[in-house]
Amino acid sequence: MAIVTGTPATAAGSYADTAEPPPRPRFGVGRAFAWAFMILVILASLFPFYWMLRTALSSTNALYAGGDSLLPVQPSWGGFARVFGLQTGQEAIDAGGAGQPIDFWRYLLNSVLVSTLITAGQVFFSAMAAYAFARLRWRHREKVFAFFLAGLMIPSIFTLLPNFVLIKQIGLIDTVLGIALPSMLMTPFAVFFLRQFFLTISREVEEAALVEGASKARVFFRLILPISAAPIATLSLLTYITAWNEYFWPLMVSYTDRSRVLTVALGVFRAQSPQTGPDWAGLMAATLVAALPMLVLFMVFARRIVNSIGFSGIK
Repeated sequence: MAIVTGTPATAAGSYADTAEPPPRPRFGVGRAFAWAFMILVILASLFPFYWMLRTALSSTNALYAGGDSLLPVQPSWGGFARVFGLQTGQEAIDAGGAGQPIDFWRYLLNSVLVSTLITAGQVFFSAMAAYAFARLRWRHREKVFAFFLAGLMIPSIFTLLPNFVLIKQIGLIDTVLGIALPSMLMTPFAVFFLRQFFLTISREVEEAALVEGASKARVFFRLILPISAAPIATLSLLTYITAWNEYFWPLMVSYTDRSRVLTVALGVFRAQSPQTGPDWAGLMAATLVAALPMLVLFMVFARRIVNSIGFSGIK
């Protein structure tokens, strides 16, 4: 029998030095197919964005002649110039555009206002409703929550007509507030999302604050909301992206430039008919500029979204 001499640390060090590293996983045919499939999925997901950028950097008049090229056809910044109003009407027509001016900055401001109003109102009211369902004790609470949660199964298109009639009756047609109001109060998903997190907060923390004389409202605003900063930030981001990309409801409510948002403005821009055909370069440039803020936000906060959804219990 071999006897190991020396101190325990020396023996452990000698054993660690002589131990063989664990074998690396073999790169077999299955792993090769898995990597190839994942790379194909990534390329298929990114290709539409590349094609949008390629079209935006091309000349509209040259696209019809070289539409099958993977690179920009006669590279030009004319599409972005038309979007930002840096070309005159005649210059836009000569470049293949419609020549009609578009108030891009007004549409961008309207989109920011609508998305901000919806996000602020929806997150605030949903947080209060979620706290009531998670912490306050009242009769038939669970039944009311189940009934409220059933709203997730109702298609949003069923609510468009009643909301339109309501907005029209209160005189908010063709206004920014009229676009934002139906989504400003709360949604079943937002309430469920925050309720799942509120249920994980220790009751002892709230009870200690109540013993010190704090009211329920003070506990909610001074204790619960700061603790829930991460899920609230995640919900705010998801709500903002959804409000930014909304199209059908703003199309029903807004009729002029004073309330028109970017998604609707892109449809109007597409409907303009220059002599040579649609201004694909200008349209793709406008689409890229409109989508870029949301892409940046999602890439920056993607990890937080995934972590918060997993922590909140949504599977």
